Amino acid sequence: MAKLYAIGEALIDFIPHTKGVALKEVTDFETQVGGAPANVASCVAKLGKESVMLTQLGQDAFGELIVDTLEETGVDTSHITRTDEANTALAFVSLTAEGERDFAFYRKPSADMLMTAEAVQDIPFTRNDILHFCSVALVPSAMKEAHIAAIERMTTAGGTIIFDPNLRLPLWPSHAALNETVKEFMPKAHILKISDEELSFITGSSDPAVISTLFTGLTEVVIYTEGAKGASIYTKQGKIASHAGYQVQVEDTTGAGDAFIGSVIYQLLDKRTVETLIQEADDILAFSNAVGALTTTKKGAIHSLPDFNDIKKIKGE
Repeated sequence: MAKLYAIGEALIDFIPHTKGVALKEVTDFETQVGGAPANVASCVAKLGKESVMLTQLGQDAFGELIVDTLEETGVDTSHITRTDEANTALAFVSLTAEGERDFAFYRKPSADMLMTAEAVQDIPFTRNDILHFCSVALVPSAMKEAHIAAIERMTTAGGTIIFDPNLRLPLWPSHAALNETVKEFMPKAHILKISDEELSFITGSSDPAVISTLFTGLTEVVIYTEGAKGASIYTKQGKIASHAGYQVQVEDTTGAGDAFIGSVIYQLLDKRTVETLIQEADDILAFSNAVGALTTTKKGAIHSLPDFNDIKKIKGE
């Protein structure tokens, strides 16, 4: 069976109980397992497809919590390595009254950053599989080399590669370094997921017309997301589908974009991936927007993932 391999960071989000308070003033947090790749893998598993997490965790209680949570969700953790050279990554989050976030990361370095290319050398990628990655783990480190190795091996296997930049500016030495790295890795992906804010950062323009400039290297499809305004799908020929999204009462936006792309991947596994995304674009967007929207109605990412009854209800089925 086709599998998703999600490579990158898995961490603990410390989510505040109170909204509208600056991070320095928050006094009460709850822990949630997070990290975009872990969220994506969990979404795919919860919806019923096979997903594998590729990361490294510390030999600590937070690492145990991550493994336990992923396994409970159905994610294959057999390729997760552990180290005592660094701790599991942590992220402290503050929420505005509207559920938007501000982050403070503790990963200088964290265990995931020490994961080496050797950790992915024996993974049996096939042409039916999908590899998903983001930019957080592309900071200069051993983990960046692990990404390069995984991408090269998935490309050789003939599988599909999806890149969601998922920008986290505080983790980078400069905006220029992040911009350069994202542009380095975009051509390696068959499918790009780009938010409106990311488009402006990467290209210097907020005009969706510049999406046409993103089709370099292997890239065949760009999924353009605009938060509560929905999402669109573009090919080299231009926009082929759009969906306005769903209106919900937002509690916490953490993981919404990850749930969106995770549900896209769920729909593409076991199919001719890029061709299916093009042929079934309208249905894929409607389903994925529903999953993303519902994820914002609860705190955290993994524990807020909806089930099929919730998805059908919001879609009016």
